[in-house]
Amino acid sequence: MKYFVYIAGLLGLIAAIILVTHQNWSAIESAFNHAGWALLWLLPFHALPLLLDVLGWRALLAPCDPQRRAGTPFLFWVATVREACNRLLPVANVGGEIVGIRLVKWRGLEGAPVAASVIMEVLLTLVSQYIFVALGLLLLIGMAGHIGTLNSVIGAVAASLPLPLGLIWILRHGQLFSRLEAFAEKLLGGPSRFTELLDGARLDEEVRKLYAMPVRLAIACGWQVAGFVVGSFESWLALQLLGYPISVWDAIAIEATTQAVRHIIFFVPAGLGVQEGGLVLFGNIIGLPADAAIALSLVKRAREVGFGVPALLSWQWAEAHRFHRRWLSRRKPKLSEIP
Repeated sequence: MKYFVYIAGLLGLIAAIILVTHQNWSAIESAFNHAGWALLWLLPFHALPLLLDVLGWRALLAPCDPQRRAGTPFLFWVATVREACNRLLPVANVGGEIVGIRLVKWRGLEGAPVAASVIMEVLLTLVSQYIFVALGLLLLIGMAGHIGTLNSVIGAVAASLPLPLGLIWILRHGQLFSRLEAFAEKLLGGPSRFTELLDGARLDEEVRKLYAMPVRLAIACGWQVAGFVVGSFESWLALQLLGYPISVWDAIAIEATTQAVRHIIFFVPAGLGVQEGGLVLFGNIIGLPADAAIALSLVKRAREVGFGVPALLSWQWAEAHRFHRRWLSRRKPKLSEIP
């Protein structure tokens, strides 16, 4: 699996390079000169859609954290680390969730409820993404006047629909993690550190508890859909600054359909080549030149790096600081040992 991800990433990088190098670089350079330093506003703006996602996560985490030991500011930091791991590291969009669970446990919360909140958040993200993609496709069809090149995307999205539906059913009724724990014990020849950490029966129970809170799930999903819609304004603002103004509806449509392509081809790290191809394809439908679409993709990549690298560095600093404190506590002599 690891090598498959690396190969997919390499092929995506090659595709991205081909798409970028075959454009009119003088036009792209002119667009960046037109925008100038104002593009840096995209960095603080990205905090808004991310905050909306965090509010959805907080709604799922609240039942196991009534004292709010993991408050919204802390969860926002954890969310930046999760996003940076999934966007910038070859972790197949799951490594960030594992890191997020680990970081929230630092606040003294039990692992199973925290893991259940992340699992449910990821599941609701799929649901929210389908809602957002459906909105974008409807807008794009309405503006284009025909389905045309959208046929393949609509077909792929429809074909992938049984996956989240099946996952919803399995998590609700299938005792997925108990079965995974049993399989791991059989594979490893008995209980191990991994199966102890997994605690499948408890995790299944916590997931079912969240399923029993439909209002809370709907609130979390609503925050996520709002985050997707607000996040599309990044494309609108970037293109305004680059000198290629589009309408808000165009921005939502192109963001949603590009998200759909990245969702379908999820195994490519950071959506290399996928994002660029999607922006060129769907930008053409709304009359956006290929040069502008590539410029937009480069801006998005720069924002991911500019927002994600500090998050990764802060995470590594926090890990080192925590390790140092634990090391000092172990070296501190016990009172009984003091002469």
